[in-house]
Amino acid sequence: MQPFGILTSTILPLPHADIDTDQIIPARYLKVTDKLGLAEGLFADWRYLPGGAPDPSFPLNRPEHRQAQILLAGDNFGCGSSREHAPWALVGWGIRAVISSSFADIFRNNALKNSLLPVTVDARVQQRLFALAAGDPTLEVTIDLASQAVALPDGSRAEFSIDPFYKICLLEGLDQLGYLLHHAEQIDAYERQLADPAAL
Repeated sequence: MQPFGILTSTILPLPHADIDTDQIIPARYLKVTDKLGLAEGLFADWRYLPGGAPDPSFPLNRPEHRQAQILLAGDNFGCGSSREHAPWALVGWGIRAVISSSFADIFRNNALKNSLLPVTVDARVQQRLFALAAGDPTLEVTIDLASQAVALPDGSRAEFSIDPFYKICLLEGLDQLGYLLHHAEQIDAYERQLADPAAL
């Protein structure tokens, strides 16, 4: 997993509330257990016209947003059924962080386990970012995970919270198993101590 430190990027605005996991990655793409190729299905029912051509009006298809690594979404992002494919598809496309005023709990947990940072901000900050992105699609914001803050173009900052365990994992580029293996030496020492009661 790629470590998450400081991310500066343009914004991909998707100003819809209650975007569920079936909209993020439709069910027909869930037949695979591999992450590769899932980016093709990201928002597939919105990205393509009935004939299969890309819809030029959809944000993911617009040239000014194709390099964006920060998705700005409406309230209650990631609601609906639990599917780990949703963060897989977002990360596969190149999204490293999603900013919203709230997230569905299951999606948030799945995102954190897959190197996707969910950033919860106040609704006023969210709407301000939407307004700024609409006025200037080249606008960049900076997310600093270590200080848990989003830096806006005017110099103001919006702080966000994150579970301390997942913060460490994201900063170090580790999944849950990787975190355990990272402490293999201490685990081995503890097991040796348990095996030798005299050492206790």
